[in-house]
This record gives sequence, C-alpha cells and structure tokens, in this order.
Amino acid sequence: MYFIIKNIKWVMMISGALTATTFYGLFAPQAAIESMFGTSFGGSLETLIIRSWSSLVGIIGLVLIYGAFNEGHRVFCISIAALSKAIFVSLVIIYGQAFLATAAPAIIMDCLVIILTLFFLVSIRVQQSTA
Repeated sequence: MYFIIKNIKWVMMISGALTATTFYGLFAPQAAIESMFGTSFGGSLETLIIRSWSSLVGIIGLVLIYGAFNEGHRVFCISIAALSKAIFVSLVIIYGQAFLATAAPAIIMDCLVIILTLFFLVSIRVQQSTA
C-alpha cells in the first residue's frame, strides 16, 4: 500500500500530461476528433462542443499535474480526475460502442488511472486507520 501512496505522484504527472494533450482539440477540433474517434463532423455547433470538451479535459490534465505537486490537494485532484474519466469511459461504453476501437488507447489509460486512483484512496484510508 505504501508503494502506491509513494508513487501516485508519477501516475498523476504522466496521466496529467497525456490528458492535457487534449488541448490540441481547442485549436484543431476536426483533427482531434478524427484522431480520437476516427470520424469527422461538420458545423459550427460541433466545433464549439469539441473545443469546449477539449479544454475541459485539458484542464483535468492540469489538475492532475497540480495535484501531483501539491500533496495537500492530491486526493481531491485525483478524485475529480478519476470521476471525470469514469464518466467518459461509461459514456463511450454505453453510447459510443462504435468508437471503442479507435478510442481504445484513451479508454485503457483512463481505466488504468481509475483503478490506480481507487487503490490510492483505499491505501490512504488504510494508512489513516492504522495511524
């Protein structure tokens, strides 16, 4: 358990940096959606939504990085990020099954972060109860 607590900073930094790459969609929404989901779109509303989604997910990446360096906010930051990732994974599984193959790298990374977050939170709880 101590191993998870000790190394969660690296998980947060790496997953935060990867998650922050979605800021790319803020500037190139068509290219971002094609690389992530293998599909294209048309229209200004879709462009607005993709840019908004990209910025929000990018901010989650920055929150993970911030939490990695600020131990006092680490639990909150990783919890918010894991919740966001769990919602994304759930939505893709429920409504976006056609995109599972192309979104697989993001889904796998997000699932890994969710699982590690759960282990981290349990480890913190165990450490607090034994102290």
